[in-house]
Amino acid sequence: MQQKKKRWRNSVRKVLSCAIAVITFVSLLSVHVHVPSFDVTSFPHNKLPMQHELSYQRLSGERSWIEEFAPPHFSKAPVTASKLDGANWNWTLDKLWKPPPNRDYVRCVAPTSSYTSPPESRGYLLVHTNGGLNQMRAGICDMVAVARIINATLVIPELDKRSLWKDSSKFSDVFDEDHFINSLANDVRIVKKLPKELASAARAVKHFRSWSGVDYYEKEIATMWDEYQVIRAAKSDSRLANNNLPPDIQKLRCRACYQALRFSPQIEAMGKLLVDRMRTYGPYIALHLRYEKDMLAFSGCTHDLSPEEAEELRAIRESIPWWKVKDIDPVEQRGKGYCPLSPREVGMFLSALGFTSNTPIYIAAGEIYGGDSHMSDLQSRYPLLMNKEKLASYDELEPFSKHASQLAAIDYIVSVESDIFIPSYSGNMARAVEGHRRFLGHRKTISPDRKALVRLVNKVDQGTMIEGKKLSDRIIEVHRTRQGSPRKRKGPISGRKGMDRFRSEEAFYVNPLPDCLCQNEPSYSNKSHAIV
Repeated sequence: MQQKKKRWRNSVRKVLSCAIAVITFVSLLSVHVHVPSFDVTSFPHNKLPMQHELSYQRLSGERSWIEEFAPPHFSKAPVTASKLDGANWNWTLDKLWKPPPNRDYVRCVAPTSSYTSPPESRGYLLVHTNGGLNQMRAGICDMVAVARIINATLVIPELDKRSLWKDSSKFSDVFDEDHFINSLANDVRIVKKLPKELASAARAVKHFRSWSGVDYYEKEIATMWDEYQVIRAAKSDSRLANNNLPPDIQKLRCRACYQALRFSPQIEAMGKLLVDRMRTYGPYIALHLRYEKDMLAFSGCTHDLSPEEAEELRAIRESIPWWKVKDIDPVEQRGKGYCPLSPREVGMFLSALGFTSNTPIYIAAGEIYGGDSHMSDLQSRYPLLMNKEKLASYDELEPFSKHASQLAAIDYIVSVESDIFIPSYSGNMARAVEGHRRFLGHRKTISPDRKALVRLVNKVDQGTMIEGKKLSDRIIEVHRTRQGSPRKRKGPISGRKGMDRFRSEEAFYVNPLPDCLCQNEPSYSNKSHAIV
């Protein structure tokens, strides 16, 4: 009997020992491995909770986002880092989210010692901007520099109300007018309106020559003050050269663009609110998905569209007189990399890079052509697809809803502040955001090689390649050097002449290096690079 009891006690001890060992092992695992879960279905229609529904971590400080000059803070990736299958080198999720090396570049936009206060004004410069938000922004900043060159008083520019978007917004609806005037007081005199006594004065209406240098403005435009008190610039886009301008003019362009021309307080507040709400899900990608009706009609890109959709886009292109090219071969266009990536192609691209399915993605775009029918593949890969309408209530967005420029400004803020920015097409917004992110410390921007991606996607569609190791290797390798690391602005393409030569240059606001970014060598004084 005692022998049986002894055997029973030994058995119990063994069971308890095993149980304790298992519990200890599980506890150790729970300490070292944490994979956060994102239950998208817990929110109706995949909508993020509103401010009153969830306390979210705010970004540090109350300063305007556009005046943030400290290096950006990058959080860890939203899931445990693990080696990617199929990578040529050991890319982990941490590396995916890590910004490119800044190489000690700092902002250097303060005027040089020879810079003086604005000289006495010789007349007034009126400016009619043209294009969408980012085309107008670049034009406004260039006109600040032009006003300085020709000794003009700049009248607050008039925004484009006649373009495709038919936006009735005034300058003060989109930008902080008083801040703009005050910030540039030591550079250019700016007034809100033309003086009443000059309202009926004769004025010169001039189309300034594209990509012009200082000589053109001093010799051909400034001499017009002898006959006129008011000069009106009929257009503002691309009127100033990208390169070979005096250092103080280039620095002034950067001060105008990245310091003075900030958005209105209402737009800034809404943009920051959406950034905060995106960050409730951790680090996020801002995807500029240029797959709207106007873009596809203009570019003639119809891949993955139905015959009816392709015909609708062709009809739109035919109906707009200032779109000069009407007959476009969509297959040739796509093969050359001239088409925006489709939502499906973007999904394949992100998967190949190694972004996991719980990656939060903000869609910075207008209405996607075809809606859910074209978004289904991307949505199935990445359920956490967010946009303005999902992040904010109807009442919150209503003040901006009928103004394309104001909505685009909100997308701009969320894109600049993202941990990673990825444009599906290199349009005006994509280029402007890339340049701003470079200026703020070379924040990570992955620029898809559309021509290479189209070739690889075609192979998948033809069955000669599958999504997996080989495709991932190829895509990662192609994009190893396309992540926004510091480099000098690209000059003209060899062999180009005349206007084509200037057109082939990388635009000033896409990459403000070397004019507004300097390498912080030991001999430099930190104060010499300060922005005041």
